[in-house]
Amino acid sequence: MITILTPVFNRAHTLRRLFQSLETQTDSNFEWLVVDDGSTDDTPSLLLEFACSGSVRMRSVRQQNSGKHAAINIGVREARSEWIFIVDSDDALTPDAVWAVSQVVKAEEGYTGFCFRKAFFNGGMIGYSNLGSESRSFHPTEAGRIFRGDLAYIFMREAMLRHPFPVIPGETFVPELYIWNRIGDEGDILFFPDKIIYLCEYLHDGYTANFIANLRRNPQGFLLFYATQIHRESRWLNKAKCLVRCLQCLGRLAATGGRA
Repeated sequence: MITILTPVFNRAHTLRRLFQSLETQTDSNFEWLVVDDGSTDDTPSLLLEFACSGSVRMRSVRQQNSGKHAAINIGVREARSEWIFIVDSDDALTPDAVWAVSQVVKAEEGYTGFCFRKAFFNGGMIGYSNLGSESRSFHPTEAGRIFRGDLAYIFMREAMLRHPFPVIPGETFVPELYIWNRIGDEGDILFFPDKIIYLCEYLHDGYTANFIANLRRNPQGFLLFYATQIHRESRWLNKAKCLVRCLQCLGRLAATGGRA
């Protein structure tokens, strides 16, 4: 069984779409674990409604607002499956997503994780699409350069338990690639370049649309990522960009006396 892990904060207006996509899965051998990051909207009552419907095997836990990364840590500890598939609360899955993941998990051994493609809700693939259909192993940093867009990762729970997100007092975000890289250091991740299983959109209040503001609020988390990313990048231009981000984070910390 696969655990679909969804951290959520004030997403009552999008969560039903994800729930409906889980109801229509062709393979029901999964659990949906939702970690409510202290929502103040109708999210708690909506989760209760979903649980009472009985159409999806689901559980939910609640934490004081601490950020998506802390919610993921809790979800990984609470998960009852060997594999973790993180799906954001404003996104959805294709009807065959769980089936596709299950088939790969059964057929491929020795991998720490698997990775599929994301698309917009209109069907357009996110990132570079002309990569053929042959599955290959990549490191997450290398994959970012090749695919040039967000990807749908599935990781072994044991690997995620060994590499939890650091929780920094006063901050609520650490870039996910920081942990994906550490998991990739530990074992191979198999990528499927042409298989879309995840549908998403970029909201005006999401992390992508508010990158600079997010960096200013979480300078230690971003500094941790960019400082380690410098040596991972093979191109000098990318190394320089990471260095500039480090300086931005240090400048923010200096301006606030070490507080976000």
